[in-house]
Amino acid sequence: MFTPKYPPRDTAPPAAIPAPTVYTPVPVQASAPAPVPAVPVSNRPTVQLTPGSALALAAGGGAVVLVVGAVLVSMLLAVAITAMSVAVCAVVLRSLLSQERNR
Repeated sequence: MFTPKYPPRDTAPPAAIPAPTVYTPVPVQASAPAPVPAVPVSNRPTVQLTPGSALALAAGGGAVVLVVGAVLVSMLLAVAITAMSVAVCAVVLRSLLSQERNR
């Protein structure tokens, strides 16, 4: 019941190993060089930045940086305020418990 059951051994004959082939070099013939293929022309329009669009892009990037920075600073401030309130609660509870023990 608890002995392992192995699958039957493979009865297929082993694969034949091919005989090694002998390398015979092909003589090199002098011929004209192959023509270089032409580079295909792209149908997509290229993006050209004008001074106005570059300025708008820089202003948009700066606005994104400012917004993300404000969000991260506010999250850090929220964590700091929470930590301070937990610390104040811990000090108050400790003082209450120590007063109970003295009585």
